[in-house]
Amino acid sequence: MIQKMIRCPAIIYRGGTSKAIFLKENDLPADPVLRDRLVSAVFGSPDKRQIDGLGGADPLTSKLAIIGPPSRPDADVDYTFGQVDILSSQISYDSVCGNISSAVGPYAIEEGFVRPVEPVTKVRIHSKNIGRIIEAYVQVQDKEVQVNGDYAIDGVPGTGAKIELNWADTVGASTGSVLPTGRPQDSIAIKGGGDISVSIVDVGNPAVFVKAEDLQLKGTESPEDVDGNSELIRRCESIARAAAEKIGKRTVLMAFVAPPKDYVDHVAGKQIKAEQIDFLIRMIFMGKMHKALSASLTTCGGAASKIPGTVVNEAARPWKPGQIGLVRMGHPAGTVNLEIAVEEKDGKISFPKICVFRTARRLMEGYIFVKPEVVLNGSS
Repeated sequence: MIQKMIRCPAIIYRGGTSKAIFLKENDLPADPVLRDRLVSAVFGSPDKRQIDGLGGADPLTSKLAIIGPPSRPDADVDYTFGQVDILSSQISYDSVCGNISSAVGPYAIEEGFVRPVEPVTKVRIHSKNIGRIIEAYVQVQDKEVQVNGDYAIDGVPGTGAKIELNWADTVGASTGSVLPTGRPQDSIAIKGGGDISVSIVDVGNPAVFVKAEDLQLKGTESPEDVDGNSELIRRCESIARAAAEKIGKRTVLMAFVAPPKDYVDHVAGKQIKAEQIDFLIRMIFMGKMHKALSASLTTCGGAASKIPGTVVNEAARPWKPGQIGLVRMGHPAGTVNLEIAVEEKDGKISFPKICVFRTARRLMEGYIFVKPEVVLNGSS
């Protein structure tokens, strides 16, 4: 007798430099425990290869997007992001993924949540993780989402149609303020490592920044330079934990920054000149260096570079208040640009516009099959 398996509709998208499995909220169990068991089985976790599921055994491909109809009147679609752990059955819903956010607009149009409007369709994405709106601007032609275009992202082969994401509404989303502690810099104590100066900034997700030189680094390091250094990873994770405790959060993104320098990207071997960037940034993510840069860390880093006194501002090229333009960041796979508008009034800085640019496309659609006992009792 052939045992029937659970069949669940799914679509896989690349969004920016990440990939995610998109599932509709109505296709998942209402019980969050059963839902997470199903999701873990879909990805093949826990298993370092995720061989019995669709996860790619990499944090950048072990990502989940749950999509549903809007639960608030100023949104077109609800989006819940989940980071699926590879070595356990844990799924983190503590933050939002900016790269995967870039695929939500195309998904919403292609799945009928939003009527296509030429030449650009605006999609108001309600990020349930942080309770804020991300505005996506998606190119449309003949009522179809455009995939082909001339926009390139370092870390993604080829080119595609540019997708614009405005994160202005997400400033202070997790803590209520772009500077959660009220200060551009704080000193935190690291177990076994003394005190270190950091800047904690909240745009979309809270992030903590530290100078590369304070970690005895240059800022030009590649993942291969860092991932094998267990002591460095431990220290970076200690900084992130200490920052999270300081602002009363479970998790905080972590990155180190440095002034512009020449370096070679670790993907294409391309020479990046110091004059092409405003500062260097390297992100530590799930015990490894991020191979490129998350979109949410891009928005945090860009905003931090415009706030006087932060460690990012001190590392970045000078700017003038009232400027509107690009912030150019150098990451391990090349560069990323952020378009930002900054206003200063009564000593306070605000950000009417914080836009990142990405490409995205649908990779697969169909059904995922899961053994029912995995969902019912958690066994493999």
